[in-house]
Amino acid sequence: MLNQSQIDCLQACNDCAAACRQCASACLKSDDLKSLAKCISLDIECADICSLTASLIAQSGDQVKAACAVCAAACDACESECAKHKMDHCRKCAEACKRCAEACRSMAN
Repeated sequence: MLNQSQIDCLQACNDCAAACRQCASACLKSDDLKSLAKCISLDIECADICSLTASLIAQSGDQVKAACAVCAAACDACESECAKHKMDHCRKCAEACKRCAEACRSMAN
């Protein structure tokens, strides 16, 4: 059975993965793809890492702490990039990344 911090982190990871995928999808519809290339790339990478981390938490895997540390770093990078853009989906993604990074850091320690 998962404890509350594990449940909170798993939810933050799933929420962040969804926000990152939504952000990437919205960015791909932009007329200025070149300026959003890094954002899209980090969104996809972060979403994948968050999904993997959520899966490992759910399984109580042996690599949860390591995955959470990597996830926090990916979320920090994605948050930083999304914060540069003024679009609503980037703002929501940055907020989800910040929450996930905080939850993952607490799990990694």
